[in-house]
This record gives sequence, structure tokens and C-alpha cells, in this order.
Amino acid sequence: MVTFIIGLAVLVIGGALYGKVCEKVFKPDDRETPAVRLNDGMDYVPMKKWKNSLIQLLNIAGTGPIFGPIQGILFGPIAFLTIPIGCIIGGAVHDYMSGMISVRNDGVQMPLLVKKYLGKYAYPLYNVFVCLTMLLVGTVFIYTPGDLFITQILGSDSGAGNPLVWIVYGAIFLYYVIATLFPIDKIIGKVYPFFGALLILSAIGVFVGIFVKGYPLDEIWNVGLANVHPQGLHFIPIFFVTVACGIVSGFHSTQATLVSRTISHEKEGRMTFYNMMIAEGFIAMIWAAATMGIINLGHIAAMSVATDGSATTKVVGIVANDLLGSVGGIVAVIGIIVLPITSGDTALRSMRLIISEAMKVDQSKKRNRLAVSCAIFAVVAGILIFAKVNTGGFNILWRYFAWANQTIAVFAFAMITVYMIRHRQQFLMALIPGMFYMFVISSFILNAQIGFNLSWTLSYIIAGVLTAAYAAVVVRSGMISRKQTQIP
Repeated sequence: MVTFIIGLAVLVIGGALYGKVCEKVFKPDDRETPAVRLNDGMDYVPMKKWKNSLIQLLNIAGTGPIFGPIQGILFGPIAFLTIPIGCIIGGAVHDYMSGMISVRNDGVQMPLLVKKYLGKYAYPLYNVFVCLTMLLVGTVFIYTPGDLFITQILGSDSGAGNPLVWIVYGAIFLYYVIATLFPIDKIIGKVYPFFGALLILSAIGVFVGIFVKGYPLDEIWNVGLANVHPQGLHFIPIFFVTVACGIVSGFHSTQATLVSRTISHEKEGRMTFYNMMIAEGFIAMIWAAATMGIINLGHIAAMSVATDGSATTKVVGIVANDLLGSVGGIVAVIGIIVLPITSGDTALRSMRLIISEAMKVDQSKKRNRLAVSCAIFAVVAGILIFAKVNTGGFNILWRYFAWANQTIAVFAFAMITVYMIRHRQQFLMALIPGMFYMFVISSFILNAQIGFNLSWTLSYIIAGVLTAAYAAVVVRSGMISRKQTQIP
């Protein structure tokens, strides 16, 4: 358990220190934020710091920081170090800078930031990936919480032939429609404090239970850096695609730009954006440790978790009931069900804003909001039905979601790097994690069967070349942007 405790210390102390560094580099000031200057009562609405922070946490904390670490811990205790380090210098920087750059640009969403800082050619390519990701997020976060509710709370079968499945999916779907159409402070701002309480209670309960029950956790000095995954999967890139939201997630940038329209002061940014990613890293660490504990106790086999998609859901139920008892377990599971629902609603809301900005559709008019939303939900419904009724449909859905999610993170890091070069800031803090994830997404899709199915050796070589090209293009773009704008 010492490695786990060291990882937590790194996360908390490192997050506090590096968060101050990010803030010092960006230099938030007292200028009016978009929420105050452009208040429209719909999307631009000033809200309190604690509420914005809670909304941001719930927006980004879907099933990723739970299901991802459950799979990721199969690589061994090295996850207890890579999760916090990646979160501090990668994910939290990504979230903070995306949100704050949006604040400085009237709260526009990621596609327009990409267009402004990366150019008109990157803009349509990014739009394809971000819209794909949003659709998949919305679908995945109906599917997974629905199945958890059916199997863990109702104790029923989650197969497509069970009518109850479609009733539960429909209820979540209806909530998404309401949350997408109504003013952000009327629905999301009202229900999130309740959802947040469930999230916090479940996370704290599992955390305390790990120590009270004395879950046996492996130490890195006993296992070393050797690959212990039961299937022998490559640590790079598969670990970083699998854990995703617990370390770096491109989806988070879209949520940070959404919340950028509701913060009242720039200096709230570190708590709202950076620290909430650290909190998500904490959730990821908890579930990684809990999973390792139940595997070492023999409650579930590691190979089962690695190969059986339904085993991930089983892990959640086993951990919740073993650590918290029947009543506490139900509360914990409900908290976990809440996580994806509070990411899916804002994902689809973000997509409405992204499409509206791209097509210049006025969102102050109800009929326009309804028209865009109906088109989005029709596609989501189609993907959901496909994933549920086809064998292996969900596995295909999840793999494409994970890869697309990390791909838009690479775009975000590139945008941040260009912005920082343009403003003469320490751009390496964005360029380096961007290069790393460029290597991750490239090597993954080059090797994957859902991609180009190349050998690992060839995949790594090509990924290295693409990563070098990425760095050169991004830095050159930043230098050109700085010369053109003449920002001191």
C-alpha cells in the first residue's frame, strides 16, 4: 500500500505546486469575464465558484476515471505513479489552459479556438473528431449508467430483449434533452449539488474502505516496471488510451470551455479547471487501488477483467458491496451512475453550441435550439440502438470513443502551445504532453485492428516521425502567429 500512498502524496502536493505554476504562467487578472460581460441568461450566466467547480468535476468525471483505471491497474502498481504524474503535468494543464484561453476569447468553444490558433485547415478536421467524440460520449453515457442501474440497483438483466432496458435508457435520454435545451443555471446548476454529494460520498466511502479493510496492494519495488498485464498488452500506448479520463482527456477541454461562460472572475480558474482535474485523478487512484485489492483477494480474476467487458461492471458492484455493505454499496453505485450522466448531458449541450457556432445558428431562439438538438439526439439514438442490439457493438463503440477522445486532446495541446508561444509564455509545458499523446494516438491506431493493423515496431517508428512533425508544425505555427500579432 506504500506505493499507493506515495502516488496520492504526489497527486496532492504536486497538484498544489504545479497548479500555482500554471496560474503564474497564464496570469489571470481582474478583467470582466464573458459570464459578466455577455450575460444572456442561457449559456452565459455568472455562477458561484463552488458551483462552477462542482459542475466542472461532474462534467469531466464520467465512467472514464472508474472503468479506465479498473482496466489500467492490470498493468501493475506503476499505475499508482503514472496516473498522478500524468494528471499533474498533462490533464490538469490541458483543462486549465483550455478553460482560461476560452475565457480570454469571449467563452467560445474549442472548434473556434482551434480555428483561431491552428488555422482554417485544422478547424474542419478537429470538428469531425470533436463531433464524433461528443456523439460517442453521449451514447456511452446512456449505455453504461443505464446498465449499471439495471444490474446493480434493479438486479435485472441488461440484455437488449429486456423492455426495462429501453425504459431506463429512455429516462436518461429524456433528462439529456431537458439539460441540453434549458438554461444552464435552471437544470444543470440546480441538480448538480445533489449529484455532487453522491459522487463525493461514494468516493470517500471507497477510499476509507480500502484502508479499513486493509486491501492488499502490490508495491512497485516488488513487481518492478515489468509488464504484468494478463494479456501482455503494451504499456505505451494502451495504458494511456485505456485510463484516458483519469490522466488526459480531450473531452475535458470541451467542458472547460462550456464552464468558461459561467465563471465570474479569472482567478477562479485554478480551482474550477486545474484542481477539479486533480480531484478526478484522485477518483481514478481510488478505483485502481480498489480493483487491485479485490483481484488480490480472489474476488475476481485479472484475466476476467481483461477479457470480459461485463466484468468491469461486476468490479464496481463487488467493490461497493464489499467495502460499504449493502446500503452503502447502493449509495456508492448510485454515485457512480451519476458520473456518466453528468458528463453525457453537458457533452450534448457542448455539441449543440459547437454546431451552432460552426453554422452560425442563433441559440437565443428556442426553435433553433430545438432544431439542432433534435438532429443530435436522432444520431445518438441510432448509435445507441446499434451498440445494444449488435454483438460486440459496445466494444467497437468504446474503442473508437477512447481513441477519438485522446485525439482531440492532441488538438487542444497544439492550440494551447500556439497560444503560449504567441503570448511569450512557457510553451514547453503544453508542447511536451502534446507530443507524448501524439505518439500514443499514432502508435495505437497504427497497430490496432480497428486501425491499420501494423506491427508494433513499424507503428512506433511511424509514430515517432509523426510526433516530430507535430512538434515542428506546432512550434512554427506559434512563431508565425506571434510575428503576425506582435503581442509583447
